[in-house]
Amino acid sequence: MIALVKEFTPQLYAGNTIWQQLGIAERGPKLYQALHNGFAYSVFERLALITALDKKQLASVCQLAPATLARRAKSGKFSQDESDRLFRFATVLVAATALFNDDMLATKRWLTEPVYGLGDKAPLDMLATSAETQAILDLIGRLEHGVFA
Repeated sequence: MIALVKEFTPQLYAGNTIWQQLGIAERGPKLYQALHNGFAYSVFERLALITALDKKQLASVCQLAPATLARRAKSGKFSQDESDRLFRFATVLVAATALFNDDMLATKRWLTEPVYGLGDKAPLDMLATSAETQAILDLIGRLEHGVFA
């Protein structure tokens, strides 16, 4: 008898998660494949809608030139590198939203204003590299656990 093994993906947050709203897997092989193939343009549109950032600001945060964004809108798909940048932003968004108990207004304010723990830089200004993104996620983790130093 052959037993089928179903992929197990733990749910960090109950209900309709940001990952579900974006239409991408939170982790695992499905996410990796989506990143390799390139995210659909709709992921960008949904990120803009969820965060209430205008598309120009979101494109800037994700380092997408206006001409590139226009080409991606036509083709309907981002490159692997561009998808990775969108994923970095989504990861920070999910963590910050959890920090602020799903209060999107507080989350947006925190993401766009200078934060002492990040050297007085706004988190959205620190998504250019994976190291900066990790610094944001580390700070969120410390704040969640009450470690301020």
